[in-house]
Amino acid sequence: MTGTSDPTAADSGELKRSISGSQLYFYVLGDVLGSGIYVLIGLVAGAVGGAFWIAFAVGVTLATITGLAYAELVTKYPQAAGAALYVNKAFKNMPLTFLITVCMLSASFAAAGSLATGFSAYFAELWSLPPALLVSLLFVLVLVVVNLIGITESVVANVVMTFVEIAGLVIIMVIGVWYVAEGKADFGTLTSFDADGNPIFAIISGVALAFFAMTGFENAANVAEECRNPQRTFPKALVGGMATAGVIYVLVAMTAGLTVPLDTLAGSDAALLEVVETGILPLPVGFMTILFAVIAMTAITNTTLVAVVTESRILYGMAQEDVVPNVFGKLLRERRSPWFALGFAAMVVGGLLVAGALLNDAGIGVDVVARLATVTVVFTLFIYGLVIVSALKLRGQDESDGTYRASTPLLLVGIVGNALLLGYVVWDDPKSLLWCAALLALGGVLFLARMISGHGNRSADAPAG
Repeated sequence: MTGTSDPTAADSGELKRSISGSQLYFYVLGDVLGSGIYVLIGLVAGAVGGAFWIAFAVGVTLATITGLAYAELVTKYPQAAGAALYVNKAFKNMPLTFLITVCMLSASFAAAGSLATGFSAYFAELWSLPPALLVSLLFVLVLVVVNLIGITESVVANVVMTFVEIAGLVIIMVIGVWYVAEGKADFGTLTSFDADGNPIFAIISGVALAFFAMTGFENAANVAEECRNPQRTFPKALVGGMATAGVIYVLVAMTAGLTVPLDTLAGSDAALLEVVETGILPLPVGFMTILFAVIAMTAITNTTLVAVVTESRILYGMAQEDVVPNVFGKLLRERRSPWFALGFAAMVVGGLLVAGALLNDAGIGVDVVARLATVTVVFTLFIYGLVIVSALKLRGQDESDGTYRASTPLLLVGIVGNALLLGYVVWDDPKSLLWCAALLALGGVLFLARMISGHGNRSADAPAG
């Protein structure tokens, strides 16, 4: 990789453009097809009933509409920092830009913390020797090292893991086809609403739970500065990756609904493992259980790797915009990786893991993993709404022949949908706002650090004398 480094980028402090369109497609697909489908499907089934696949269909549709706004903005501003950059361009308001930056970081930190804890739980299914906290911390450290080596290696690792996790979901879909071919499927299950109350509210509840599995596509915007010809490749890769993920999610949800009793699904933290353990396929159940534990860990690794990339690129990009201290813009001389931003992200995620372990040891009745997932959704929905507003506000600015333009009516639907879903999530779990406030306090620390360090971020990557 060193031998292929762009000398111009090395001299100017720019990130290296090395990600192809096909790599970006799998980057999006792998991030959306993350661990959410492996761990949340049972909760969605319990909230909606046999028709819970509709919640996944509605959720991915809303997320795709938001993705159209990202695609439009990336073709205008193919730079790292994503939503924070777009809000800064649209409103030119430093406090608001800083708030959205902290929200992005908080969402990513919370997601990485919950995913790392989930990784240790699956790890314990196979090897129970190291303490769970140690496994989680080492897991995050390994992903930081992979990213320090370089973005190309990170994306290649992402592509490999994407194929592994897709293979696991393909196995689930094959089970569904096998079950239907045997003539045992009761398709009426897929149209039943067993949850109490109005079916519409049941679906909204399911979408709120499933939305954690839909997020991730926005992370691709943070590597736009490292993509080849982003105006041409980004919209196709983003929409294509999300559409593929949506189809897979719906088919997997249908398979689970057809093959496993709803009560069993709703009560399981590993609902897809329940599908495998039905023994529908003529394979040893014990072997399939081990295989799926490995696949689940791969899926979690994939999602968390992208979160680590996202956190560092947000900090790097906003250092270039003079929103955070210039030290976050420092790159490794040869690898062009934002080393300080990566180290800071690892420390924050590690702090969340340690805090979660201390809360559990203290006997406080809080499901830290579930709460962090909720916090992620709260921040993400707020960010999505502001990005769509920014896309509309920036219409007519910085456009060229290659600029993608999203449908205005669809973007308006996206604003309303994200706002309604955000309101429901907060209403359903008001204590999540306390956790959001605690993470936002990190922004105060960064703000003070910026004020103390001053300006001059453009020279952050200047070689040390």
